[in-house]
Amino acid sequence: MKIFSAVLVALPLFAGCCASALPVPQAPVPAVKAPANRVKLQLPPAIYAVPGVESCIYFDNVVCVINPDNYVFDVKCAKGRNDQKRWRYTPAAGEKGSFDLELTVLSDNGVEAVGKTKVIVTPANTGKGKNFAILVMGDSLTAASVYPKRIYDLLTKNGHPQVKFLGTTGRTNSTVKHEGYGGWAWKTFLTKTQARKVAPGEKPRAYYRASPFLFKGKFSLAQYLKENHQSRVPDFITIQLGVNDVFGATDANQSTVIANILGNADKLIAALRKDAPNAVIGVGLVTPGARTQDAFGNNYKNGQTRWQYKKNQHALNAAMLKKFANYPDKKVFLIPTNVNLDCENNFPARKEAVNGPEFKGNRRVTTRQSNGVHPAPAGYDQMGDTFYCWLKYQLSR
Repeated sequence: MKIFSAVLVALPLFAGCCASALPVPQAPVPAVKAPANRVKLQLPPAIYAVPGVESCIYFDNVVCVINPDNYVFDVKCAKGRNDQKRWRYTPAAGEKGSFDLELTVLSDNGVEAVGKTKVIVTPANTGKGKNFAILVMGDSLTAASVYPKRIYDLLTKNGHPQVKFLGTTGRTNSTVKHEGYGGWAWKTFLTKTQARKVAPGEKPRAYYRASPFLFKGKFSLAQYLKENHQSRVPDFITIQLGVNDVFGATDANQSTVIANILGNADKLIAALRKDAPNAVIGVGLVTPGARTQDAFGNNYKNGQTRWQYKKNQHALNAAMLKKFANYPDKKVFLIPTNVNLDCENNFPARKEAVNGPEFKGNRRVTTRQSNGVHPAPAGYDQMGDTFYCWLKYQLSR
């Protein structure tokens, strides 16, 4: 019994000695998978900045989620500041250069998405003394005339007092003209040959007119410039369209609608390029809507929700980012007008009874957003800042 016990005790020791002399099999190291981008994070190729002008990335604007408050947004960049709802950066005088920016979106489940872009800072005096002409085109966001005026004010303040805004509409007695019309889409500029008739006693509207670029049914930028601007060809053309094009899309027809939009964009860009071979063309990404459903309910009753518009807007922007990444016309650029817009604080709002005027039991008043897709003046100014910073970058090239 003593001998047997000794053998039992010795066996583990012997087995351990033998095991130490043999290679220990290693478990395979799992490959690191990229985040699935479940929140559909989309960053533009670049964020443009100029000293003295604030540039932001509002996090709600770059993810397609119902409630962005359920996520953490982690920015890695040598410049700017990571706040709760945005990254913000106002370059100081003398700053310039290109800086990498990485945005990580996290939830309780871990990393949901990672995106990268560049922050490009251009000095405010870039191109000082260089005078140029710009043609600003768009829908009601342009027709409001606020962001074109903001572009003009910033340009004239920073070395471009003779900048010429080409256009046939705009505010009365203003030198800041444009071609912006409420309700218009990419296709409208190409096809609207007849003006809408004005009913008796009705005030005529600029958007009732036919496309100013159509002559005998054919698009001609050259003829438009000859008749309105002594044939001066624009050095820059900006286009801010897409809200009306994609607004009413549904999940069922969204892809078809977007394909048609991009086809019309190709046609309009080609038509402009024919008579402006050297112009730099900037295409604004589609702007987001107001932060709350209250704004959409006020404008559209039960006709559209903020969530459906957001899905449509994000899907169109995703398609535009893909399309223009390798666009054959190398003088066409995207402008990140969708990111630098505070949809919570810079959209119209009004005070109203919390329960409606008919209910007498509660006299309290609250403030609710009142416009779904049209910013307040401060929001338009943010759009103008984005265009201005992009223009300064283009002047540096």
